[in-house]
Amino acid sequence: MPVPGMCGMEHIGFTVPDINEACDFFERILGAETLYTAATDFRHDDDDWMQEHLRVHPRAVIKEFRYLRLGNGTNLEVFEYEAPDQNRTPPKNSDIGGHHLAFYVEDIDAAIAFLRENGVEVLGEPTAYTEGPNLGLTWCYFMAPWGQQLEVVSAPQGTVYDNEAKKTGKTRLFHPKYAAETLLGSSAPASPAPAP
Repeated sequence: MPVPGMCGMEHIGFTVPDINEACDFFERILGAETLYTAATDFRHDDDDWMQEHLRVHPRAVIKEFRYLRLGNGTNLEVFEYEAPDQNRTPPKNSDIGGHHLAFYVEDIDAAIAFLRENGVEVLGEPTAYTEGPNLGLTWCYFMAPWGQQLEVVSAPQGTVYDNEAKKTGKTRLFHPKYAAETLLGSSAPASPAPAP
């Protein structure tokens, strides 16, 4: 049985080397809004609270953390830490703990052009699925200035999976553009099927 009362993902937390740089990037490039600073200089210098509760070095310090919101996606909880044993190299996707954040855009070519015009490193060219449940989706990775892997995705006509799910009542993937109708248990009317 799942955790009682499970509703869904409330936030994604990640650590950056410079919180001002990171929040500026998310605001200026991705359109996020910084909602508030949750804490500054959070530490426990005389006990092992940090290790027991957060599984970090006992003398680690959370210099600051902030909450951001980007469109109809989940909240982002952005941390800046100092720690004696801090690894300052972000993990690759192939590393344990590797991850990326993906953002839906309506026009992937325009999004990539914007990223490049603003000096953001884009990894290769857009890749479109040619078969399978993600057919209809195009994606492209790009890099935050501190080395975090990010992605833009777009499926203007929907994907094979989601178009079929709309017809059959199967669970749909969450979609930020159609948030209300892709929520579990939603009674919102389905959007019109995109033209082929």
